[in-house]
Amino acid sequence: MFKPKIRPLMMLAAVLLIVSGVAFAQTDKLVPYQEGLHYFLIDQAPAETGDKVEVAELFSYLCTHCNTFEPYINSWKKRLPEHVVFKRIPVVFGRSSWELYARGFVTAELMNIPEEAHMAMMDQLWKEKKIMRSMDELATFYSQFGVDEKKFLSTAQSFAVDGKMRRDQLLVQSYGIQGTPSLVVSGKYRIAGNAAVPSFEVMLDVVDYLVELESAKMQ
Repeated sequence: MFKPKIRPLMMLAAVLLIVSGVAFAQTDKLVPYQEGLHYFLIDQAPAETGDKVEVAELFSYLCTHCNTFEPYINSWKKRLPEHVVFKRIPVVFGRSSWELYARGFVTAELMNIPEEAHMAMMDQLWKEKKIMRSMDELATFYSQFGVDEKKFLSTAQSFAVDGKMRRDQLLVQSYGIQGTPSLVVSGKYRIAGNAAVPSFEVMLDVVDYLVELESAKMQ
């Protein structure tokens, strides 16, 4: 006796499921990655300025995952469009050993030591298993790239390096970085590995999505 009443309800439920499924598919297509799941909006993010999209890698030479990430980020960098700029920010997390290598990196950066020194440092630490425990040892390492060791040591203790170190660590805090490697797009979006971002490939795909998002705003 109740079949005529049940059928319309079942048909209505089926229609609703179909409509909601289409809406989900459309939303999923339009927004493949979700804020709060695949990436996170940084509190008090800076206002949009300039005509470049900046991508920053937060890393440490003593982070094994950062070493594993290097081939991925290096391959990704080769296909960057002209309006996208890439930089690295060394993370300290209050560790003296990480601070030593961060200071070495900033010193090398300010002295315009070639980019090849970065991968060479990773290789020495993780392939050759040669750990350096003093700024003198770091100066010797960087000397192979044409820098005078004494000049490197004096620069490492300069106000310029001290200031850059402070600014970098303030950025680490303001970005909410809790692990390495992490990536930040335009100072607004933080991407790190998690259950929703299970690989470095996905991590960089999220970055590409956010770069497109930011690039569209500039047009």
